[in-house]
Amino acid sequence: MIGTGLVHIYYGDGKGKTTAAMGQAVRAAGSGLKVLVFQFMKDNTSSERIALEEVSNITLLPGKRHTKFYNQMNADEKAEYRHYNTKALDEIAKFCINFDVLVLDEAVCAVDLGLLSEEKLVHFIKHKPRGLEIVMTGHHVSDALFEVADYVTEMTKVKHPYDIGRTARAGIEF
Repeated sequence: MIGTGLVHIYYGDGKGKTTAAMGQAVRAAGSGLKVLVFQFMKDNTSSERIALEEVSNITLLPGKRHTKFYNQMNADEKAEYRHYNTKALDEIAKFCINFDVLVLDEAVCAVDLGLLSEEKLVHFIKHKPRGLEIVMTGHHVSDALFEVADYVTEMTKVKHPYDIGRTARAGIEF
């Protein structure tokens, strides 16, 4: 156990949010802490999952298998995704009692897009198991999430290959 457990948020439009969160997971696992990882806005194909599945002390929960990006979803699909994420958070809240660190990749993004209840996430954070460290990522952090966080790190894009039309590359951006 690591004491009271603090809350980290990596956010912004820059590259490296998930990379930082997964690095934190590896660091924690390397020191003997038990880590639980859930990715809200991603299917189960991100490259980091392959490596993390091999790391002792890291447990990856499967995410929703979806094929559409948020901007391609209709209102019914968004509502169904919000329901899925709410149920996932309920299950995580029950399951995380056996872990020291919880990584909620893209939770901040899911809240920002209305695909996860901010109220429910804040309530979970305020009532989390005492020793649980929580790491979250996303693009735009709300005032309520900012308030409950202990660490808030903004990743700012200064230059990125997307700016000149390059697409994401496996092993680098996903």
